Amino acid sequence: MADVTRIAIVGGGPGGYEAALVAAQLGAEVTVVDRDGLGGSAVLTDCVPSKTLAATAEAVQDAAEASELGVIIGDGRPPGGVVGVDLARVNRRVKRLARSQSEDIARGLEKRGVTVLRGVGRLAGRIDGRHRVVAELADGATETIDADFVLIATGAHPRVLPDAEPDGERILTWEQVYELRELPEKLIVVGSGVTGAEFASAYQALGSDVTLVSSRDRVLPGEDEDAARVLEEVFRRRGMTVLSRSRAQSVKRVEGGVVVTLTDGRTVEGTHCLMAVGQVPNTAGIGLEEAGVRLGEGGFIEVDRVSRTSAQGVYAAGDCTGVLLLASVAAMQGRIAVFHALGEAVSPLDLKAVASTVFTDPEIATVGYSQAAIEAGEIDACAVKLPLTTNPRAKMQGIHDGFVKLFCRPGTGIVVGGVVVAPRASELIYPVSLAVDLRLTVDQLAHAFTVYPSLSGSIAEAARQLHRRRTR
Repeated sequence: MADVTRIAIVGGGPGGYEAALVAAQLGAEVTVVDRDGLGGSAVLTDCVPSKTLAATAEAVQDAAEASELGVIIGDGRPPGGVVGVDLARVNRRVKRLARSQSEDIARGLEKRGVTVLRGVGRLAGRIDGRHRVVAELADGATETIDADFVLIATGAHPRVLPDAEPDGERILTWEQVYELRELPEKLIVVGSGVTGAEFASAYQALGSDVTLVSSRDRVLPGEDEDAARVLEEVFRRRGMTVLSRSRAQSVKRVEGGVVVTLTDGRTVEGTHCLMAVGQVPNTAGIGLEEAGVRLGEGGFIEVDRVSRTSAQGVYAAGDCTGVLLLASVAAMQGRIAVFHALGEAVSPLDLKAVASTVFTDPEIATVGYSQAAIEAGEIDACAVKLPLTTNPRAKMQGIHDGFVKLFCRPGTGIVVGGVVVAPRASELIYPVSLAVDLRLTVDQLAHAFTVYPSLSGSIAEAARQLHRRRTR
């Protein structure tokens, strides 16, 4: 009888728990050392909570704009005519759903026979050819795991500026906002990347007066320029103040609120400030460099496309690697690591097949090559962009903002990328993602039946127009 392969996983987020499930299914003996709770920040303080908050914001925004569809919501006077939120109740629901998801993950691991240790794990050398992981448990005890392979999936935490220390009350990170009991009257969001834009969008819909401080020329500098422009126009139209080319130097708490000082000397006053200025990997003090694991810029673990680090037998997955900080990517990295370690057939990570969404209102979903990559000459491709204002279902739903954009190769018509800006774009991007992953042509995409009327009909129409465009 062959020896059982032993795998130690440090970190219980998507990269860790998904890897554990696969490893156990393949017959390995698996131990997960988890510090904060199964699901990691994705489930407990980031993806699940923030998207739950966004769902509430979406409901409020829909109610606020329902009059266009002929819906009457009272007469505008209390008690029946005001649309608002009880933030304490909202946040209780957010935290309850996060805990429930974490508990579901725990039950799934237990069912597969995975051992879960609550504590902090670190690499501690090699013993008899195996990697040793020492777990300092929450109860003060210490446990040692000797494993054939180790997966590091320790995640990351919010970056903090020296002159903007969060206090959890007025100056907040995105992990702390769920302790608020009252809606911020005047919220200043520092950082216009994905996290900053999502929270700015949500709190504006909930009723806060929001100022978004962006150090770049536009919000979402890493996203499709057309999509970012639409979103910024929506933000401004709904009353948000967007300060472009403005960098925060410090955030100080004052009586009744906060003052944000910009590098050009201007100041912005508010009741609360949310800092969204990036993430720092949780890679310090866990024995990585001593074990031969190479760290790159910012302390992120360097990995190849099958999640290997520079140390033999040590893999890494998730935000600690800095490879597209998405829960879906973390989970895929973890699964790939296990497949590779156990000698299973494996396809290396293909970032061009990754679909991602910015959960603002409207949502922005993308997959494959971007417009910027095409303009930079990385790939030769044709493009078609269709505004949703011509879509019959969009007209019925009162949707005024958004578009579908598709990219394909000029000769073959193979779909190589796409952008959807719309309500629930996270759902609409799926057929485009399939087309990119399976190398479908625009003709194949166009010939598939769509429901009439539907927003997805615009995807098929864009594909039909690309058929004509690519043959010119």
